[in-house]
Amino acid sequence: MLINVPASSVSTPPASPLYDQHGRPLEYLRLAVTDRCNLRCFYCMPEQGIQYMPRQELLSYEEMLRLCSLLAGLGVRKVRLTGGEPFVRRDLMPFIERLVEVPGIADVSLTTNGVLTRPHVPALARLGIRSVNLSLDTLNRERFHRITRRDELPQVLATLQALLDEGIQVKINAVVMEGQNIEDLIPLAELSRELPVDVRFIEEMPFNGGSHAATPASLPWHHQRIRQHLEQHFGALTPLPRPAGATAADYTIAGHTGSVGIIAAYSRTFCGSCNRLRLTPEGGLKTCLYDQGVLDTRALLRGGASDADIRAALAQAFRNRAKDGFEAEQQRPLHQLSFESMATIGG
Repeated sequence: MLINVPASSVSTPPASPLYDQHGRPLEYLRLAVTDRCNLRCFYCMPEQGIQYMPRQELLSYEEMLRLCSLLAGLGVRKVRLTGGEPFVRRDLMPFIERLVEVPGIADVSLTTNGVLTRPHVPALARLGIRSVNLSLDTLNRERFHRITRRDELPQVLATLQALLDEGIQVKINAVVMEGQNIEDLIPLAELSRELPVDVRFIEEMPFNGGSHAATPASLPWHHQRIRQHLEQHFGALTPLPRPAGATAADYTIAGHTGSVGIIAAYSRTFCGSCNRLRLTPEGGLKTCLYDQGVLDTRALLRGGASDADIRAALAQAFRNRAKDGFEAEQQRPLHQLSFESMATIGG
């Protein structure tokens, strides 16, 4: 997925990839533009929601653009906008218009729950956004309401259709949860039969805002079992080539137009090739989903740091990266991951 680079930036030479101390390039930024969300998915936050940050504590769009420009100079090529729900934040589309013009950023995409997205789909297509991850854990309206605590499935499905109509690549993200949506795995995978979508099944992670305890015993549906379940219905899955840095193991199913994928997010089988960084809504840099944050970029931005100062601080953080998610988790005080919400750390 490539964004058309404006003529003014064509002459900008690409930066050499920056590597961490384990030899992994850092090329992909997941940028959380807000911690707010219009759904209340039980695996992400408690029913009453979380304590949202005051708006003045969120990075401004100008601050985000400055950081993206600096990171592009250090080798970041892809930016995925996440949340919370990105479209809950006002003026998101003007921000995207500016982001796609940042020299060096060749790929801009986003992850959304689809509730507020449909009216913006034509503009996204015009801006060259060619890939959208759509969160969708069930096709059953009653179960959708139970999982998200909101009755919004029709709006999400309308967004899915609008994205396909515009020719935007859609990856459907479904969190696999014991006792909640196991009966939906096959119907969701069936979407790939006729539609050019990649349906990706994700191991449940412990970032739930404290709504329930996160322990290894709470993960009966690990990546091997998900694959076995799919193969019992569809027959053998054929692996697709796995690009460097990919989190999903993707497969084709005989006779299907699209594909299915499995993301071992809790088992963390892909850490050895991870090329991702995260920026939380308040500017916390995370070099691993499971770390507690390694750099306060907001303090640098608002403290008068020069571009050179910020680049040096970023590079230093990259050179002190945990080797995998397990090491990052062990370095956290008390390992209390469940008291974070995915809405606060960038999806």
